[in-house]
Amino acid sequence: MPKIELHAHLNGSLSQKTLQKLIDLKKTKSGINAECDLKIPCLTSRNLSECFKVFDLIHKITDSLEAIYMAACDVIEDFYKDGVHYLELRTTPKENCPFFTQEMYIETVMKAIADTCSQKCKGMIVKLLLSIDRNRTSRYAEETLKIAERYFSLSSCVVGIDLSGNPKSGDVECFFPYFDYAKKIGLKLTIHISEVPDNFNEVEQLLKLQPNRLGHGTYLHPQKGGSFKNFKLLQDLEIPLEFCLTSNVISKTVSSYEEHHFKLFKEINYPCILCTDDKGIFNTTLSKEYCLASNHYSLTKEDMFNLSYDSINYIFSDDKKDELRTLWKQYIV
Repeated sequence: MPKIELHAHLNGSLSQKTLQKLIDLKKTKSGINAECDLKIPCLTSRNLSECFKVFDLIHKITDSLEAIYMAACDVIEDFYKDGVHYLELRTTPKENCPFFTQEMYIETVMKAIADTCSQKCKGMIVKLLLSIDRNRTSRYAEETLKIAERYFSLSSCVVGIDLSGNPKSGDVECFFPYFDYAKKIGLKLTIHISEVPDNFNEVEQLLKLQPNRLGHGTYLHPQKGGSFKNFKLLQDLEIPLEFCLTSNVISKTVSSYEEHHFKLFKEINYPCILCTDDKGIFNTTLSKEYCLASNHYSLTKEDMFNLSYDSINYIFSDDKKDELRTLWKQYIV
């Protein structure tokens, strides 16, 4: 079944095979012997703290443009092999790196997209979202927005902005002027929202920005501790929600698949999109996420196809929607 992936972080999507390739590259370029600490952490327990040890490794082995290019190419190819026809890949431009600038980083990822789609993954559409880390300064956000604006006007690759980062820290209000400006110039906006409980004021502020999509929304529903006021606002705005089942269960923001808030939103026919978040970190694929949804929420094949097909409505490339709908109709079950 053809699929749409709209919530995938580049660094979190690296497979173990790609991690090993990058480790080997790092050792070759740096002359590091085999006894160094560049080893992939064991994830057999599927514990969040162990999962995030991988990020420490990733930062060490993606400190060159060659490594970044290799990583992006592999991630795109992995999604392609999983039946993803349209991918929006999000990444945070690396800051204070001695070997390259933020622009050089983005240019490298864009080159990986162009090369992979023209060579190994023909017919696949890949777009780029630039992430603003809520834990960084407004100066950093301004620089990221400048880069996004520049490449948004120069090419069709960069299509939007993402707000992400540790939901327990940072003052998101300082970023609001940049989000308003981004929307004004035509960039789309997606926001990680309500990942921690009781954050009602921030949730309301973020909803009133009227972003184009929302990530996670773990505590938005009143049955999950959300406020009725914010839930009513959400329903009025009908902002599509990006759901990441495995990510939430392993992160323990939800207790189990059976208790996942996806079920509640699906029951009221709210705009839902299944996504992976960090497929490498959480050892999943988009196909697995659809299987999980089918098994835990009694979705039929038709339900799953419609879930995938409806996701086309929420992509950030309006000019590609008709093309994708035509493709999907060839697979009607």
